[in-house]
Amino acid sequence: MEAFIIILVLIASVVVHEVAHAWQALKEGDRTAEELGRITLNPIPHLDLMGSFIVPALLYLSGSGIFFGWAKPVPVNPANYREYVPGDIRVSLAGIVSNLILASISTVLMTFLVVAQSAFALPPGMANFAFLVLEYGIMINLLLAFFNLIPIPPLDGSHVIAHAMPDRMAKQYRHFGQYGILALMGIIYLVPGALTVVLGPVYFFREIADWFIRLWI
Repeated sequence: MEAFIIILVLIASVVVHEVAHAWQALKEGDRTAEELGRITLNPIPHLDLMGSFIVPALLYLSGSGIFFGWAKPVPVNPANYREYVPGDIRVSLAGIVSNLILASISTVLMTFLVVAQSAFALPPGMANFAFLVLEYGIMINLLLAFFNLIPIPPLDGSHVIAHAMPDRMAKQYRHFGQYGILALMGIIYLVPGALTVVLGPVYFFREIADWFIRLWI
């Protein structure tokens, strides 16, 4: 059941992440994602067999403590943006912002659930299921937000860094994106302390969420 909840929350979170990219691209003047039917919360157009199912399942079963996944990247054409550089940055960061919003909503709902459980003694089965969904709603969305901020292509944070580089260097930097995820996984597994750096902000904001919830107990 726990694995099912994790996959369910992950799929919902990555779908919202990609829809946020598509919606922001439309606001910037690019209709590519809209024309391909990607501005929808229906998960089917967004799901990637490897990133949405196989990799998350293998990471969960490995017990490595690392949990991540992705959906099909939303196709956009930055040449259509009314303002190329600001538009590209806003579109790139939209997914991260959406995950932070989902983590915040999960925190608020968890607070309501804790208060309701204390006041009304909800059925244990329903309460436990809801607690797990919201617990993973907080953690998975924080992981997605801060993982995507890592400035390694093709992650979202790399777009901001690329625009601060000279054109030739930025082109080479973006080209590295085809190896970026493999390089990132190698760093996490092979470099001591790398995982701590990645997860540090996640645990920090998770503690803030716990502090907020405890205020109402």
